[in-house]
Amino acid sequence: MDIQELAQLVKKTALLTGEFILSSGRKSNYYLDKYRIETQPDILDAVSDGLRSKIPEETELLAGPELGAIPLVTAVGLKTGISFLLVRKKAKEYGTKKAVEGLYKKGQKVVLIEDVLTTGGQAVAAADTLNELGLKVLKIVCVIDREEGARETVESAGYTFDPLLTRSMMGI
Repeated sequence: MDIQELAQLVKKTALLTGEFILSSGRKSNYYLDKYRIETQPDILDAVSDGLRSKIPEETELLAGPELGAIPLVTAVGLKTGISFLLVRKKAKEYGTKKAVEGLYKKGQKVVLIEDVLTTGGQAVAAADTLNELGLKVLKIVCVIDREEGARETVESAGYTFDPLLTRSMMGI
């Protein structure tokens, strides 16, 4: 499936209109419901193919923040054979008390996979968590960039930003 076909499929499946409060706290007259694409095997397969094309050859690990990116990082991991990490919003207060689940070694190169980014703040927080563990974040990729500041936030934090789709590509 080419990128324009994918953009239209994602738009048709995920776009909701109305009044919404986004995780960034911003108000919006549209919402891109990631779970409507992540829970449909055929669409998740197409999206993960697109994301796979964004993974540099030297990547040793993938990472996905909870909860929305978990199906994405799992699907891309299965397609690429690259192990992955699950990044918590905050460390567990019980058991291992980890902020990141999975096996890794300091110095490994990781690509952070995200779902829909508005401001990019949560993606940067997840990438910073990985850096604090001694991992090298090669880039942050996402399924959809709403084009509302995520690129600027991610790049000003020193990370490379590489969205699969943008609001403009989908004609929103």
